[in-house]
Amino acid sequence: MIRTIATIFLLVLFAAQAQATEKKLKQTLPRVAKPYKALDFRLKGTDGKIYTLSQYRGKVVIINFWATWCPPCRYEMPSMERAWKKIKNKGVVMLAINVGEDEDKIFDFTGTYPMSFPILMDIKGTVIAKYPVIGLPTTYIVSPNGMVTHRAVGSREWDDPVLLKQILAMR
Repeated sequence: MIRTIATIFLLVLFAAQAQATEKKLKQTLPRVAKPYKALDFRLKGTDGKIYTLSQYRGKVVIINFWATWCPPCRYEMPSMERAWKKIKNKGVVMLAINVGEDEDKIFDFTGTYPMSFPILMDIKGTVIAKYPVIGLPTTYIVSPNGMVTHRAVGSREWDDPVLLKQILAMR
């Protein structure tokens, strides 16, 4: 009996450690094997302004491809907003590029998930076609000199202190 309880305890302990390790790994921003020049784009934001990647040269740029229908995207947006509030005045830019949806759809979404960082609209999918996105959300980090250095596939807790420290160290 004691042996069974001890075995169960160890299994639960190992499972909890595995989950903690998985979460910690998930919060990292993996480097791309070979950094490459980020392709410039020109997109309209939900605020009516036109945004280009090149206007942010000299800053770290977080480019997040997402959609309102994507559950992991919905999950990570509140943490992106919290992260944005912590980094917006520290030489880092966050751009959320919505893929294939119109302004009305995005407006409905932001009623539930308010965002103060720029939301750009890639309605025809021209920008996402330039980046190797295999699923949503996918996030790229562009260095101050315009190189794609990191790519994260799947959602993240963007306000995680370890993740924020990694991003801020790229400035």
